[in-house]
Amino acid sequence: MYFPKKVEYPESLPDRENLWVFILAGQSNMAGRGQVEPQDTLPNPRVLTIDQQGEIIIAKSPLHFYEPSRTGLDLGHSFGNVMAEHLPDSISVLIVPTAVGGSRIAQWLGDDEFRGVKLLTNFRQKVDLANSVGTLKAVLWHQGESDSNESDIPLYRQRLMELFTRFRDFAGDHQLPVVLGELGLHDKNAVNRSRINEIIHDYAESDPWSAVVPTTDLPHVGDSTHFNSMALRTMGERYAEIYFLTSL
Repeated sequence: MYFPKKVEYPESLPDRENLWVFILAGQSNMAGRGQVEPQDTLPNPRVLTIDQQGEIIIAKSPLHFYEPSRTGLDLGHSFGNVMAEHLPDSISVLIVPTAVGGSRIAQWLGDDEFRGVKLLTNFRQKVDLANSVGTLKAVLWHQGESDSNESDIPLYRQRLMELFTRFRDFAGDHQLPVVLGELGLHDKNAVNRSRINEIIHDYAESDPWSAVVPTTDLPHVGDSTHFNSMALRTMGERYAEIYFLTSL
């Protein structure tokens, strides 16, 4: 892993309307399990993130810090670079991580403490941070592997609706966009994961402020569950493209 050794801080922050904030939420494929390589640590002064103390820093992968023994490349840095490339120079992007690997959607709804993180409380705190420094533009969501079982699948759509309603309540914006990623279909549980993907698409069709990112063509790290580095960089690009193309 080529984890960056130097933390860099922005010289100044733009006005709130020119600091676009995106929150990453979900489980391990959003938290990131890819190999961090030198290209993932190249700083862009207009792509920012936060450290464990909530201080705003220039983004270098890895962005998530909640699971130190599992930390890897996520899609956030790639997403931020694409956004910055297509936005006016006056606008900077702040990527805020909240994903925790292995978390079920019911644990988010219940505000459970999972792997040392109170999931919904932490998300709400990050929304408050976003609103204090910038303009929250969207939540990027990737989750569902832990719900790909016979007992949770029938409840998944309702739980998505309830959770995203809470996200929007926290933000004070009932039209806050949520961009969802499909699950990979690599392993013996592909049938159930495909059922989750169908629910994700069905939900997005009913919610005009959400959209789905295709991912089923992307490779895994070798464990049949987690996307590899190339896939995660591509996912970041696709999340940005979907955000722009759907005019969310």
